[in-house]
Amino acid sequence: MKTLLPRFGVPLSTALWAALLVSCAHTGGGQPPLTQPSAPPPVHLRLLAINDFHGNLAPPEGSSGDIRTDTGRVKAGGAAWLASHLNQLRASAPGPTLMVSSGDLIGASPLVSALFHDEPTIEAMNLMGLALNAVGNHEFDEGAAELLRLQTGGCHPQDGCQGKERFEGARFQFLAANVVDARGATLFPPYAVREFEGVKVAFIGMTLQGTPEIVNAAGIQGLRFLDEADTVNALVPGLREQGVKAIVVLVHEGGLQKPGGPYDGCEGLSGPIVDIVHRLDAEVDVVLSAHTHQSYNCVLEGKRVTSAASYGRLITHLDLVLDRTSGDVVETSAHNVIVTREGAGEDAVRALVEHYDALSAPLRDRVLGRVTAPLRKTDERLWPSGESTLGNFISDAQLEATRDAGAQVSFMNPGGIRADLDAGDVTYGEAVTVQPFGNALVTLTLSGEQLHQLLEEQWKGDSARILQPSRGFTYTWSESAPVGQKVDPASLRLNGEPVRPEALYRVSVSSFLAGGGDGFRALTLGTNRQGGPLDVDAMDSFLKAHSPVAPPSTDRIQRVK
Repeated sequence: MKTLLPRFGVPLSTALWAALLVSCAHTGGGQPPLTQPSAPPPVHLRLLAINDFHGNLAPPEGSSGDIRTDTGRVKAGGAAWLASHLNQLRASAPGPTLMVSSGDLIGASPLVSALFHDEPTIEAMNLMGLALNAVGNHEFDEGAAELLRLQTGGCHPQDGCQGKERFEGARFQFLAANVVDARGATLFPPYAVREFEGVKVAFIGMTLQGTPEIVNAAGIQGLRFLDEADTVNALVPGLREQGVKAIVVLVHEGGLQKPGGPYDGCEGLSGPIVDIVHRLDAEVDVVLSAHTHQSYNCVLEGKRVTSAASYGRLITHLDLVLDRTSGDVVETSAHNVIVTREGAGEDAVRALVEHYDALSAPLRDRVLGRVTAPLRKTDERLWPSGESTLGNFISDAQLEATRDAGAQVSFMNPGGIRADLDAGDVTYGEAVTVQPFGNALVTLTLSGEQLHQLLEEQWKGDSARILQPSRGFTYTWSESAPVGQKVDPASLRLNGEPVRPEALYRVSVSSFLAGGGDGFRALTLGTNRQGGPLDVDAMDSFLKAHSPVAPPSTDRIQRVK
């Protein structure tokens, strides 16, 4: 953030000095004293920012549907209430307002949006007055061509227009400065410059640089994802030439506060966003971040840095004071505002959600089977080993669904599990909420040595993505061993038999993982690939065959010191 200083030391002409001296000495009538012209009043701009909405049109449930405060947990979220809170914040603004998003508006969405290729979410954001969206990694879940359709409109090439006669597309602008093709051309505009009462403000949109590792490679062929800070810094000189001094970065990358940090505060912020901000040009004033689904409100390197959690539970209400003369930001203030569920919400958005909810209800409410106890995607008592009851359940279902392809073992990536399953009936809508990506299963052949390589790829630096194994596959890993040597190759067992390095094994994973997603490069070496059913259909079949299903054992992975 840049602060304007008084213009001291400017030389005055001899005549003006004389006039000033005369006026200071004058005590009677005559000419009034000379006065400096008053500075023009500043512009007060209010930004209303969200991130990681993920198509949560209906109020999200469980821990995903509340915000922890000093006095307890507050139910939050739901598109109709998000819209009403936005309207209230606009009405109270002292000047112009603009609504922006830092990505993942869509993708990994509940059925009410996912069933219609996230068109309902685009329509809801049109109604809310969203102006700009920095493309996140999940916007690429169905590929770049589909994302372009969501911008420009038109019916889906396979499924047609399901909700309306014609999908009009986003009225707001997608931005992606660091997503380029082989010629270096950007997929979407790199930035947008908006003028507020004569002052220009630039909004640069940045996609997660690591997107290629977490989306299906087939959908982004030919695209490169560049370093976020380097891309912003390269754009700054051109913006200066346009007379822009106020710069806001919408970036789909984020950080973490210390455990228990306040939703509207900043305690020990860490993570990739910190390095990005440290490397940004001093001309950048504001960084609205995303991706980690966390909430924070910080000032780093003189820049306001915020994130509004996820699923529409918070709005970052950011007020900028702009100097009319210089065009620079001279002051910022921000608050993360909880989207409480008071009243009925905004009528038009509520009606839109109800329309799509009614269309999806017959499929959503179909019961697939039952589980006897909750299945959790993480369990604090078990997570040190890496297993979860829900992850093992999914991998068991995938193994059974691909037996005809010769599958002997299956793995599920934890990032692909988006929600827990409660005890009782499991509906199709719940199954899609757990696995919303619609990945097909792929069975491929790996050697025992490549299987070991795959397991070692679970660790990168200080982070780990523990693959959830199907029943019959066991191994041991060491907490203290260095990365690349975590897994004891002698501990690998399949149905009680040692996994031999030279032997060949049939392995089933999602199409996302089969393409090297989440950095699991060993799977790209797999041969004799055979496609299988969709992941959610595998869960459907497993529940029908085994209902009621008890939580599977969590003794497949052993951790030692």
